[in-house]
Amino acid sequence: MKIVIINYGAGNIQSIKFAIQRLGYEAVLSSDKEEILAADKVIFPGVGEAGSAMGKLKDSGLHLLIPQLKQPVLGICLGMQLMCKATEEGNTSGLGIFEVNAVKFSNKVKVPQIGWNQIAKFDSVLFNGVSENEYIYMVHSFYVPICKDTIAVTNYDLDYSAALQKNNFYGTQFHPEKSSLVGERILRNFLEVV
Repeated sequence: MKIVIINYGAGNIQSIKFAIQRLGYEAVLSSDKEEILAADKVIFPGVGEAGSAMGKLKDSGLHLLIPQLKQPVLGICLGMQLMCKATEEGNTSGLGIFEVNAVKFSNKVKVPQIGWNQIAKFDSVLFNGVSENEYIYMVHSFYVPICKDTIAVTNYDLDYSAALQKNNFYGTQFHPEKSSLVGERILRNFLEVV
């Protein structure tokens, strides 16, 4: 199986690569369009600020490629938010895969949200073998409201999307590569079940 982690200068890609190695697979870090198109599974990470991350995608032309991919794609954290229509962070337009906008948490809570959160209300094979209310690791200031593409829910100030799915596109607001055995199970499901 060929696994490509999109390398566009806005991701904690080494920790994802190591998590995949722990599952017995090798992943390639690449921004090469042909290599990404030839992959069996694509992981789209994201860390940092949305506007600069989107700028890097546009500089490489990957903003046009990613929405056209036909194989399973997993967006992680900012990667998931960039797959949305837009995000309030820097009033940034996204890739438009998910018809929803990422919005900022209210001033009633500490931002960014950093730490372990419970997830529930699963609606995807991505969560096969994961128990309701397991803990996953979050680091983010913006969230995606519950929408028709929501496949898992979490709560911080309010219920919001912990994960999204539309066709072959999946997204997790949390970091599976930092979420212990639960995260490993979700990554394995993406690689083996999806």
